[in-house]
Amino acid sequence: MDTATGSTMPTNTSAAHVTIEPNVLYFGTPVVLLSTENENGSFNLAPMSSAWALGQVIVLGLGPGGQTVHNLRSRPDLVVNLPAPAQWLAVERLAPLTGRTPIPVDKRGTFRFEPDKFAAAGLRPEPSELVRPPRAAECPIQLEARAARVQPDASGAFLIVEAHVLKVHADPRIVVPGSQHVDPATWSPLIYNFRHYYGLGPELGHSFRSQTPRQTH
Repeated sequence: MDTATGSTMPTNTSAAHVTIEPNVLYFGTPVVLLSTENENGSFNLAPMSSAWALGQVIVLGLGPGGQTVHNLRSRPDLVVNLPAPAQWLAVERLAPLTGRTPIPVDKRGTFRFEPDKFAAAGLRPEPSELVRPPRAAECPIQLEARAARVQPDASGAFLIVEAHVLKVHADPRIVVPGSQHVDPATWSPLIYNFRHYYGLGPELGHSFRSQTPRQTH
């Protein structure tokens, strides 16, 4: 073990590298739950793990046949809900479900149709303030957003959604008191690491650009 970092990786790994061909590249990305509006006015809730932020824009990578993409093409409002690590079972309850009927060909035999995704996950819908889809009340961070662009990715196999964040809601227990900052010492996202769920470990350090007030815990 590297005693300086607590890592079990050898200090010099260059000689140990091997060429591999993994079928997924989820190398530690956050899990989010996307709530969108269905054609009949009900709401869909879908888990995904290809999401990242660029300023106040959230970039999402989605499969083209799901209900979420179908909804966003004509109803661009959405909520990006970020669950905590302890909520991984709620995420996994959603994983084999689809809100699309008839079930897309590429999902048949693996996924089943479920019209009430919130109930299936054991989560409570909470009204949003600026968009129609509800927030997942139990998620510590909820981002009300609106999709500005939906376009194919470079491979043509997926779609990239660029959504402007309109309002951020945070559990007060993860906010630095008296500030607009999420406290990274108390907030841990649920991480999807090669199709396994993880939380974060202890802090190793912080960027020189960090503006978060230092807290004593």
